[in-house]
Amino acid sequence: MSDRIKIARKAAWPDINIAPQVLISCSGDDGCHGGDAYNAFEWMSKNQASDETCAIYRARGHDNGEKCSQQLKCDNCSPSKGCFAQDNYKYYNTDKFGHVKGEQAMMQEIYQRGPIACGVAVPDALENYTSGVFDDKTGDVNIVHDISVVGYGVDNGVKYWTVRNSWGTHFGEDGFFRVVRGTNNIAIETDCSWATLVDTWTDDKRHKLTETEKKSVRKTQEKSDFVKEDGFFSKATCRDPKILFKNGEKPPAVHSWELLSDEDTPKAMDWRNVNGVNYLSWNKNQHIPVYCGSCWAQGTTSSLADRFNIMLKDQSPTPIALNAQVIVNCRAGGSCNGGNPGGVYEFANEVGIPHASCEQYVAKNGDGACTSLETCKDCTWPPCPVGQTCQDKCWAVKHKPYYAKNYYGFSGATKMKKEIAANGPISCGVHASDDFENNYHGGIYKQYNLWPSINHEIAVVGYGATDSGEEYWIGRNSWGTYWGEGGFFRVPVGGNYNIGIESDCSAGIPTMTKPQSDAQFIQ
Repeated sequence: MSDRIKIARKAAWPDINIAPQVLISCSGDDGCHGGDAYNAFEWMSKNQASDETCAIYRARGHDNGEKCSQQLKCDNCSPSKGCFAQDNYKYYNTDKFGHVKGEQAMMQEIYQRGPIACGVAVPDALENYTSGVFDDKTGDVNIVHDISVVGYGVDNGVKYWTVRNSWGTHFGEDGFFRVVRGTNNIAIETDCSWATLVDTWTDDKRHKLTETEKKSVRKTQEKSDFVKEDGFFSKATCRDPKILFKNGEKPPAVHSWELLSDEDTPKAMDWRNVNGVNYLSWNKNQHIPVYCGSCWAQGTTSSLADRFNIMLKDQSPTPIALNAQVIVNCRAGGSCNGGNPGGVYEFANEVGIPHASCEQYVAKNGDGACTSLETCKDCTWPPCPVGQTCQDKCWAVKHKPYYAKNYYGFSGATKMKKEIAANGPISCGVHASDDFENNYHGGIYKQYNLWPSINHEIAVVGYGATDSGEEYWIGRNSWGTYWGEGGFFRVPVGGNYNIGIESDCSAGIPTMTKPQSDAQFIQ
């Protein structure tokens, strides 16, 4: 469904990622114990689905502790109020839906309207698949798993389906696999479903809470780790006032602002749309499933992930997304109680950051040991019962780290523009006031502050100007798509009305190979 929305929108910013958690908790199927794609499409024709920044995946359903509620459909948490149902969020629906099977019918459906959901058997060899065209020789046609068929092709005369799995990017071909086409291998051509979509995005349709919905809460409420030692909550601990690199900066031989002249610096730059291409990673929400002051990890991982997408020329199977939860687990700059962005870039240089699919964002502190299980893991059946963590059913898996070969700090509008134009988004500290958090809904935000107190980290993905010539920065926040302009905001360039966005910034240069280093983070 998310892929079909992307096709309908011609891959324009932002990517929309439908939340499976809503289905697991709210639809009529068996939650974590199983379900059917057709039933899901039917449910979404009568009910509203939200996105991942509203309802983050919790790996629990109505059958094991996550009952349906309005708060679960779109959640928000704060350090002072706890968690509550979020008002005014974006929603999505299916229109028509149906079954399809057989090679030719499936090809037509995919070609005409986009990916489809199909049931498959899972022989042991598929679980151990790494690459190539899979051809099961056991004859297993016992359907136990659903996947998305996103395309088809031919490899050395062998016809195949291109399949997106849901086992993380460490599985197969970056989370995908190919299977022989035309022989009903693993029963892939037996039971597929499709759906068309209601356009709720063009006019930005929103769900407004009723009085009853405002009172609806989840029955399971986890406690936030974001508590100061004196027992009081404080937004100021989300980001240290000044960036710090404990091992010193590792700048490139020549900085972008030394290479790029003022005349050659673009007047406007927006990595959400460069000649029709959106290079940004997916939006995030640091505030769910409980409040976590991880902004220092969110803004940095988002901007570095964006730079990987730029470096790879937007040719990755899905946008690169880097794992903020691993950064918190490993104390790579801080914790849910706040931290310093410099530690994230140092970790990316020394260790490498796993993909977001390696560890689910749980908005809680790990034990700080930074073990392999806290870095990238997989888990197995059965679904975890209420009150248990079931980590004994999980194991560490090998993964592909993403590195930063250089990292450095800077400030000022001139350096920011040149760095963004030359290399991509950057991360910056800002003064996030209550007014900015609670009352910004769009436009160019202005708040006078002669001496801004930096307490929050964001990413700056571009800059531009209005028709009247007023210049602005384009910021990406980590407060969900229901906040601001789809999770983004704009503030003026220069002056004392831009929440201090030009005072303390940082960036890293991406690389897929480990840089040489003597420091160690993981024992």
